[in-house]
Amino acid sequence: MNAPLLPHTALHPVPSPFGALLPQPPDPLLALIKYFHDDARAEKIDLGVGVYRDEAGNTPVFRAVKAAELKLHATQPTKAYLGPEGDTVFLKLIEKIIFGPGGAGAGSFGVQTPGGTGALRLAAELANAGRPGARIWVGLPSWPIHVPLFAAAGLKIATYNSFDPATQNFCLENMQQALRRASPGDLVLLHGCCHNPTGAGPTLAEWGELAETMVTRGLVPLIDLAYQGLGDGLEQDAAGLRLVAQTCPTLLVAYSCDKNFGLYRERTGAFFVRAGEAAALARSNTLQLARTAWSMPPDHGAAVVRTILEDPALRMSWQDELEKMRLRLLHVRQSLALEVPSLDALRCQQGMFALLPLSGDQIESLRRDFGIYMAGSGRINLAGLTDATIPVFAHALQTCGFQNPS
Repeated sequence: MNAPLLPHTALHPVPSPFGALLPQPPDPLLALIKYFHDDARAEKIDLGVGVYRDEAGNTPVFRAVKAAELKLHATQPTKAYLGPEGDTVFLKLIEKIIFGPGGAGAGSFGVQTPGGTGALRLAAELANAGRPGARIWVGLPSWPIHVPLFAAAGLKIATYNSFDPATQNFCLENMQQALRRASPGDLVLLHGCCHNPTGAGPTLAEWGELAETMVTRGLVPLIDLAYQGLGDGLEQDAAGLRLVAQTCPTLLVAYSCDKNFGLYRERTGAFFVRAGEAAALARSNTLQLARTAWSMPPDHGAAVVRTILEDPALRMSWQDELEKMRLRLLHVRQSLALEVPSLDALRCQQGMFALLPLSGDQIESLRRDFGIYMAGSGRINLAGLTDATIPVFAHALQTCGFQNPS
């Protein structure tokens, strides 16, 4: 019989493994979720959390996803590991959706990742491994996780202003000036479509101008494509990326299926690299980085996407539902612009988000007096609005003193 364990008296003080940690500020979006949940007002409006909602306020599971899950339940033979590369059929199918029927071209490869965020982190890790301390240019405002994610991977961050709050327009010249200051080998972050948080991005002609500058300066585009299909359409939303792919020999793409397949909690994404003659070297290092980061990617979401894209009927069902989501977002944009004429620029923007030039006091007034919740930056999720609440929101904006900033 084993003797009972006795309390151990250390001969030397044991340093805490947490001694160098500093308190971190709470995520403001998580705090916003709690405030909204605790608000008892029936008429409250959530414009903060960045998920798609239908007219009833729900984030539904796609019909095609449900059907694919039933098919997998009946036919999937194993839950064994896939390997660090992930589901290779999923990757080939997604590659064609991104780049077109010809794919990414020679000297390219793809790796399945835990969501688009995993793809971005893998891109940053690979870039830093290839050129330690490499620099990436990020237009602001951007998705709040972009800068800390790139910095955590060891990249140096260079920023510039890419959005004019007064006109609600993308600032091409600001970006061009930044790229002219960039050094050969620097990375450039681009939102593939439906910019988060502004909704404002380059026109196709401007994509062409930026591509020419990047190839002339020897810069490497990193395109974050997280909302394909929710802007102008599945093909149209990839047009800028494809133009850059035709122009720039080296290209990194982070892709998310979370929004356009409604697979938020399944964390389904992919990372694509075109590296030319260095493709084999880049691929072996990418797989090693993935292996040490998450070992093997989660399978379920990718298996669902693969099942949908392999089945013509399921694929048609998915595209039909995605198009209805896109049209709803377009309808909300147009309706809000009609109610608030100073926001007419919303019509020319894309996707779920807009960044309103509101002060902190105005945002607090909207929450306190009207039960309208949004991020402290003024970013709103347009999918949180309905035909019934758009006039309510417009009235609240007017009451809190919102005016055309120009």
